Amino acid sequence: MVVEAGESASMYNSNGNVFQLRVKQGEPTLVSPAEETDKGLYFLSNLDQNIAVIVRTIYCFKSDEKDNSKAGEVIKDALKKAEADCTIEDIGDITKPDPETLGKLVYDIPGAKNILEVPPLVSQVTKFKCGGFSLGLCMNHCMFDGIGAMEFVNSWGQTARGLPLPVAPFLDRSILKARNPPKIDHLHQEFSELIDGNSSCNSSEVNEDKMLYRSFCFDTEKLEKLKAKAREDGALDKCSTFEALSAFVWKARTRALRLLPEQQIKLLFAVDGRPKFNPPLPKGYFGNGIVLTNSICEAGELLEKPLSHAVGLVQDAIKMVTDGYMRSAIDYFEATRARPSLASTLLITTWSRLSFYTTDFGWGEPILSGPVALPEKEVILFLSNGTEKKNINVLLGLPASAMDVFQELMNI
Repeated sequence: MVVEAGESASMYNSNGNVFQLRVKQGEPTLVSPAEETDKGLYFLSNLDQNIAVIVRTIYCFKSDEKDNSKAGEVIKDALKKAEADCTIEDIGDITKPDPETLGKLVYDIPGAKNILEVPPLVSQVTKFKCGGFSLGLCMNHCMFDGIGAMEFVNSWGQTARGLPLPVAPFLDRSILKARNPPKIDHLHQEFSELIDGNSSCNSSEVNEDKMLYRSFCFDTEKLEKLKAKAREDGALDKCSTFEALSAFVWKARTRALRLLPEQQIKLLFAVDGRPKFNPPLPKGYFGNGIVLTNSICEAGELLEKPLSHAVGLVQDAIKMVTDGYMRSAIDYFEATRARPSLASTLLITTWSRLSFYTTDFGWGEPILSGPVALPEKEVILFLSNGTEKKNINVLLGLPASAMDVFQELMNI
């Protein structure tokens, strides 16, 4: 194996063997727009400002017809080039977040002290010995949500292949401006800070416990079994895959963390507000159109009652999201500048409906795709399972002792 000098990290490959991923990075390049653009400030709505976090993702491409020699030039905006001393196959399963290793495939701005010192979009093309390459993206969530990000990346691929854009981006975010004066007419418990740490296990032991990150696959058969279990007591008329899976992992995580029965807990998840606004947001809206909704209850209530009860809590949280609720949330942030609290909270982020596997820069669709890391320890990510798009991977991190319990509870 030819080794390039550069940063390295240990990882397990697809055969279970440990090897060092070494990446030699070139000099970063600022890519200017092809045409002159407007100067001045760019308005961000409160939905944009409320989730200003960095999201890092990786796409791996390999084609039998094309090598990677022109990858940087074709992608153009990914002129932060790099070379790895291994093949794509050596990376193995990237659906499990591994920031130490996969982070080598995404460019970090040296010396950046905060999010304001990181460009809205940074990209890196890494060429592999096998002729494949990866595109690592570092994107500021305030620019767009998952739907907007996928529309952007897929349009980028179409442009690289010389194809016209199917939908032009709608850039005017001022349609989501706060009202003047703000009108807060809904209860916004997504911002509530719950008292944390009410656990039956020693808090110092939990804090010292090593965090483990694992991925659990729910195939279509397992998902159908889960939905049937949620409906078996007759309390629900219907139940979606998202509702059943969210309720199930919320209960399992709560049990694994051994929270005391009286502990108040919160579930947070995003709902796509595009079709729920009145009028609906324009097609191609380039920005954040998602709104966080929530459910709060006691840990004992969640664990003692059947799965149908937890599903009902998720369904009620979804029903809350109306045009009035979303406008009120925008105004609440305008008046308070508060951010959703993650104390005693599980935040579920759903990527399973996003079109990660349709991106094509001329080398076909990605053979691998996934996040570099989970943004917070309170986050669980739902991700489509590669080629089996109806299967869902559940990614999460837990203290080692809690992960053992959670893993047992996944056997249904």
